[in-house]
Amino acid sequence: MGTLLRFAHRTITIAAMLGRPEPNEAASYYDGYINRVTSDDVISVLENQLEETVAFLGGISEVQSLHRYGPDKWSMRQLLNHVNDGERIFLFRALWFARGFPNPLPGYEQDIGVAGAGADDVSWSAQVEEFRSVRLATLAFLRNLPADAWLRSGVANDSPATVRAIAYIIAGHVAHHTAILRERYL
Repeated sequence: MGTLLRFAHRTITIAAMLGRPEPNEAASYYDGYINRVTSDDVISVLENQLEETVAFLGGISEVQSLHRYGPDKWSMRQLLNHVNDGERIFLFRALWFARGFPNPLPGYEQDIGVAGAGADDVSWSAQVEEFRSVRLATLAFLRNLPADAWLRSGVANDSPATVRAIAYIIAGHVAHHTAILRERYL
């Protein structure tokens, strides 16, 4: 039957929720995100990433957070807002697929989202706290999924994906953008 994880109110079979997604569980353009996660335990990755990312972001000042590394590039505030929006969108997809809704979901254009957010007018500290809150919601949802929901799939942006792949995409998306912050902004 497989190893079991016991959370406060649910027991989950590790084989269903852990383990890397198969190549057919998401469109190949998500491979860059999925491959940033080397662990078979995506829940632990997401938990550790929460602590590490909040600590890292907390070391960036309000003034620094308005920096852009190029004239047509996002500010750090815009980048973090995009990360927060992206996690919400990916989590909604996971919810939609996990619950078995049959309708496909649309894609989303990140530049429209960034333009509409007004992120440079929101303090850095508020956005860091928002990241923390969004990630806690992601973890609460994923921890409470029935074991069979991890392999349920649906279509978003004309591409199929499983809930398990989306969990890896969420973690990989944050890893991708924190690397960009370290390499290009700081």
